[in-house]
Amino acid sequence: MIKEDLVSIVMPTYNSAKFVEESIESIIHQTYPNWELIITDDNSSDETRSILQRYASEYKNIKIFLLYTNSGAGYCRNNSIKHARGRYIAFCDSDDCWVPEKLERQLSFMQEKNCCLCYSSYYTCNEQSEITGVVKVPPKLTLKDMKHDNKIGCLTGIYDTTKFGKFYMPPIRKRQDWAMFLNILRKCGVAYGITDELAYYRILDCSISRNKHTLIKYNAEVYSSIFGYSKFKAYSYLYCLFLPSYFAKQLKNKYHSLKLMKRLRRKKKK
Repeated sequence: MIKEDLVSIVMPTYNSAKFVEESIESIIHQTYPNWELIITDDNSSDETRSILQRYASEYKNIKIFLLYTNSGAGYCRNNSIKHARGRYIAFCDSDDCWVPEKLERQLSFMQEKNCCLCYSSYYTCNEQSEITGVVKVPPKLTLKDMKHDNKIGCLTGIYDTTKFGKFYMPPIRKRQDWAMFLNILRKCGVAYGITDELAYYRILDCSISRNKHTLIKYNAEVYSSIFGYSKFKAYSYLYCLFLPSYFAKQLKNKYHSLKLMKRLRRKKKK
C-alpha cells in the first residue's frame, strides 16, 4: 500500500493562457490524491493570471504567486519550491501534461526503491496535443551518466526532501533543471527511472527552429557553476563528453519515435 505523503508540484507560468488549463487539468485528474500545485506567474501579460485565479478559487490545493517583474522560469520554480510543504517535489511546466497515474506510479516506485530522485520516459507532442515522438530513459542514472548530458526530463523529475532537504535551481540563465539534478545526484549517487511514458512534453512551433548552438555556452556554464571547472575544462567536457552523448541520445530517441509513430499509424488504420 503506497504511503500517501504530500506532493508539491512546481509550475512556472508566463503568457501560458493557450496551454495552462490542459496542464492543470492533467494534475487535477491524477489518481494520486494528496498533492498541492504551487504556481508562480512571471508577470504574464495575457489571460494567464485570470485562468490561474479561477482555478485557485475553485481548488484549495492550488496556490498561486504573482510576480510583477519578469524574472525567468528558474526564479519562479525556486519561489514555488520555497513555499512547498510536501515531502516530494515534482515539476510540470505550463505547456506540458501528465498521464493520470504518473504520481501514483512514481511514488510507489520511489518507496519500493527507497530512492531520492525518480524520473520517467515521456512523449513529445505538438501544439494540437498530437503525439510526435517519444523520449526513452535508462532505468538507472549515476552522477557520471548525468555529467555526460541531461537525461532527465524536468516534467518527469520527482525528488524526496526527507533524504537531503530541498534542492533549488541554481541562478544560471538556462539549464537550471540539469544543474539541480546534478546537485541531487552529488548527494544521493543514483536515480531510478520508469521506462514507461508518464508525461507529454509539448514542442512549441516557435521552438522547433531554435538554434541548439546557442545553448552551448549555457551547457558549459553548468560544468563551471556546479563543479567549479575552469572555462577550458568546462568546454573540454562539453565537446568531448556532452556532445557525443547528446547526439547518441538524439539518435536513439529518433529510432524509438519512428517505431512509435509507425505503430500509431497502424492503430489508426484499424
